[in-house]
Amino acid sequence: MSENHQAVLTELNACIVACNECFDACLNEEHVGHMTNCIRLDRDCADICNLLSQAIARNSPNVPVLAQACVEICRACAKECATHDHDHCQKCAAACEACAKACESLV
Repeated sequence: MSENHQAVLTELNACIVACNECFDACLNEEHVGHMTNCIRLDRDCADICNLLSQAIARNSPNVPVLAQACVEICRACAKECATHDHDHCQKCAAACEACAKACESLV
């Protein structure tokens, strides 16, 4: 596996963790109804990051297509999380943006 793939895997893992932490924290917010879109995007983002991570590990020919989807979903999640003042959302937004940048190298 190339050094670039290792670097992307590191960012993917960090994004998965951040999205899952944000997802869980959003569920415990006082006005959880206002967090619905954030929760959905957290789940989608963690899922696509996980799928891309697995595809990289098995040298799938679909890595470029999955990486493009990952970039788009990570950016959507980052944009949504950035609109919330919660610390977990801000950390998630940063992790998602870093992951999107890393995944661009695979497209």
